[in-house]
Amino acid sequence: MQQLDLPTLRLGCLEPGFPVVQAALSGYSDSPMRVLARRFGASYTLCEVMLDQFLIAVRERHKNRHFLHVADEEHPVGGQLMGTLPEQFAAGALRLVAAGFDVIDINFGCPVRKVLGRCRGGYHLGQPDAALEIVRRTRDAVPAHIPVTLKMRRGIDDSPESRDKFFRILDGAWEAGVAAVTVHGRTVTQKYVGSSNWDFLREVKRHAGPRTVLGSGDLFTAPDCLRMIARTGVDGVTVARGAIGNPWIFQQARALAAGLPLPDPPTVRQQGRVLAEHFRLAEQLYGDRCCTHMRKFGIRYAASHPDFHQLREALVRVRQRADWEAVLLRFYQDDRPGRYPGAEAHRVQSACEALA
Repeated sequence: MQQLDLPTLRLGCLEPGFPVVQAALSGYSDSPMRVLARRFGASYTLCEVMLDQFLIAVRERHKNRHFLHVADEEHPVGGQLMGTLPEQFAAGALRLVAAGFDVIDINFGCPVRKVLGRCRGGYHLGQPDAALEIVRRTRDAVPAHIPVTLKMRRGIDDSPESRDKFFRILDGAWEAGVAAVTVHGRTVTQKYVGSSNWDFLREVKRHAGPRTVLGSGDLFTAPDCLRMIARTGVDGVTVARGAIGNPWIFQQARALAAGLPLPDPPTVRQQGRVLAEHFRLAEQLYGDRCCTHMRKFGIRYAASHPDFHQLREALVRVRQRADWEAVLLRFYQDDRPGRYPGAEAHRVQSACEALA
């Protein structure tokens, strides 16, 4: 492979550079996950989405500190915000700025039923006037040097009316001063069913011209990330589910972009060291609560392990620190080749060859 000519990612006055970043992930993208993503090559990360009402009301207590914790090595890092009322969005955004987040990202993309039922997330794609009022209020409230960005899906559904509303919100957001827009290639009604429409992403980027557009959807391997950029022309991609328990995806994407061969999956011992570090970071942040919190991460890390079925069964039973130590000792001491998570090695290699 030759070195790829990738765009340089810019978010207003910030320049993360490498155009493969970690998306906001509800219940996952806390500070420990973001720190590891940055160490393995993500140029920018986003926190898990937070409700404006929660941010306005939450007190600075030890048990709550993980929500707004930003480590020194994370910057630049984005805080993602979701809610209903424009004035609460603005107040929540200011709380994120005070906590040290470098970017405010407005979520108009979440497709979860309980979120839509409370007039949040993807619900706003059906009401352009209210959506743009949220964008304007947030941009006006946040200091000028803090970029405001927007996360969208391609519409509520595939109807012409939904399409018109999408582009009305998109154009209005640019006019209001949004620095970048991330577009997921599925509709709200699709949720996570079916394929992400990358052709729509290409259309959006052509429509946006020089403005910054990031793509999202169906990014589970490093070659997927670079194929999306090549096929659609977007300025960057945000890796969501493909990054959970798999910080190596960013390292692999950087290697491919540099014209190097696709790196081998991390070995068992390499996986064990990273999982142990993730646990250490979580323990610092959550204290004793980290054991149950880390279980869901461990299960995702297990996808890279050659004995993933047995490892997952062991992780489900983890309750305390001694259980974690026993799992690490049992499954991560013998150094063996790893596997690509979510796909067999030949599928990832085929995708890499197609990219070349």
